[in-house]
Amino acid sequence: MSNIDDVKDYLVALQNRICAELEQLDGRAHFAHDAWQRPGGGGGESRVLAEGSVFEQAGVSFSHVFGDQMPPSATKTRPELAGKRFQALGVSLVLHPRSPYIPTTHANFRFFSAGDNKPVWWFGGGFDLTPYYPFHEDVLHWHKTARDACLPYGDDLYPRYKEWCDRYFYLEHRGETRGVGGLFFDDVNEQGFDKSFAFVRSVGDSFLSGYRPIVKKRMAHPYGDRQRDFQLYRRGRYVEFNLLYDRGTLFGLQSGGRTESILMSLPPLVRWTYNWQPEPGSAEETLYRDYLKPRDWLGENNV
Repeated sequence: MSNIDDVKDYLVALQNRICAELEQLDGRAHFAHDAWQRPGGGGGESRVLAEGSVFEQAGVSFSHVFGDQMPPSATKTRPELAGKRFQALGVSLVLHPRSPYIPTTHANFRFFSAGDNKPVWWFGGGFDLTPYYPFHEDVLHWHKTARDACLPYGDDLYPRYKEWCDRYFYLEHRGETRGVGGLFFDDVNEQGFDKSFAFVRSVGDSFLSGYRPIVKKRMAHPYGDRQRDFQLYRRGRYVEFNLLYDRGTLFGLQSGGRTESILMSLPPLVRWTYNWQPEPGSAEETLYRDYLKPRDWLGENNV
């Protein structure tokens, strides 16, 4: 038996905690709060921090929506749920730092329930990291945090969800990963509600532990026009993924969600350059050669 009220309480508290921490990290800007209602049922609150000293734009959104019919994106792998009533709760965030030396990051934690009599339920979510000028120690810290969050719930979870993340955040038309990955999971219910919920809380609670130290290390790193231009170019990959592949974006749009909240994950500034290629031996080439492909980060380094 699932308990939607407990999930909602946790997700609202998580949104509050993450926003408070990000405001403290930024030191200048504050989140604007924008509550909204969905005509088909439910609503949420989008929070956006803009033009900060550390974050050029940061969006942290909570939603709790429901309706009479599951949207196609949610029934693609579960056709038996087509036409069923549903509830969906989630916290989703995307952080676009100002400095090219601080990675962009995304996290999402969600819960679905479908049907009236003996409803089917499951959790999904995860987090991933998209550096522009990566530091190897940061990537190892990120993946170690992800592994440690999974370990109490099974030795197989980190490698399974890490590999799923590598597959999910892959831009087929570019032949590259969006970044250095993290965790991605869906359809989590096999261990029962209590243990599945505990696992999601463990991952959700670990997000700041993974990201905060990276921001603090890199926020004062000097950069120039070259690094900024490359950051804006690489942000284009973020846009391409979200609009072409992201299931959360599709679910939001197909379920009649609020467009402004769904697309707040997109970066405030971005550019495309025709047939851009990194210079041989450059830091930009290092990103393409060493980081935009699936790797066993912790295994390679015996961490």
